Amino acid sequence: MSQQKLTVSLSPHTSGKDSVHRVMIDVVIALLPALAMSFYIFGFGAFRVTLLAVFSCVLFEYLIQKFMLKVKPTINDGSAVVTGMLLAFNLPSNLPWWMVIVGSLVAIGIAKMSFGGLGNNPFNPALVGRVFLFISFPVAMTSWPKPIVTRMSLVDAVTGATPLAIVKEGFKNNVAVTELMTKLPSYLDLFIGKVGGSLGEISAAALILGGMYLLYRKVISWHIPIAMLLTVFVFSGILWRVSPDKYIDPLFQILTGGIFLGAIFMATDMVTSPMTPKGMIIFGCGIGLITVVIRVFGAYPEGVSFAILIMNAFVPLIDKFCKPSKYGLVKNG
Repeated sequence: MSQQKLTVSLSPHTSGKDSVHRVMIDVVIALLPALAMSFYIFGFGAFRVTLLAVFSCVLFEYLIQKFMLKVKPTINDGSAVVTGMLLAFNLPSNLPWWMVIVGSLVAIGIAKMSFGGLGNNPFNPALVGRVFLFISFPVAMTSWPKPIVTRMSLVDAVTGATPLAIVKEGFKNNVAVTELMTKLPSYLDLFIGKVGGSLGEISAAALILGGMYLLYRKVISWHIPIAMLLTVFVFSGILWRVSPDKYIDPLFQILTGGIFLGAIFMATDMVTSPMTPKGMIIFGCGIGLITVVIRVFGAYPEGVSFAILIMNAFVPLIDKFCKPSKYGLVKNG
């Protein structure tokens, strides 16, 4: 009588028809509207940064697995492509080529491969690469090309401050909100993406379109994006209502910076986010709260990347707190 061996893996014990490769394809498809918008707004610079980031991420993953870890390369699963695209989305389109490659090396080599590869990294690799570049090269990472200026040139020569930077500098110099609003783009321009900033975060409309596709494909759930967006809106709205001459309105906070990119594509990373719906809501609320605190009270005009990485560190605790009761265990009382 033959015996059949069963292989039991670590929790969570879930199964589905979608492979990692299929999920990564869905994410790439969802990123295409924002990618197309970045090409339109920033021209060749956006194409150059995206191509460099994707190619170098795939190359570093292959080289590290092949020659350092001595394992079969897994670049065919598409995760390195997604990391490269998300890293590019967090960079200005005029960033020097070698900085893009350094960011890819940090994202893949340090944030992903040093922990064992896909599924083992505690922090979002693309955001680790972005924050490393921001801390190491702050001038280059905050020299934002103005939109639709040098469409076909190799270098975006004209730069300007982002809306968040304008607000931050204005409040620092005690400029009234009414005067600041005259220097800021309209809400329609903010929604469409006719503003300066990282190449993939500028268009809320394109990012929402991609998010709707991911929800339809059930790659992500609504819990983290909605919790994060509502927290940013409510917290910044309270501050604005208390002192409208000191704080900017919540709609501006939602439409600027990396809120939608972070809420839809970065915070929802399956590996670095909680497993339960309750945990996801706590996770999203924490990101939103920290983002507003950094924006309003911190030294930097933007805080989405830092907020997500901080909450990534709390994911094990959140999962432990929100884990369901063991099967068959009945609580007394």
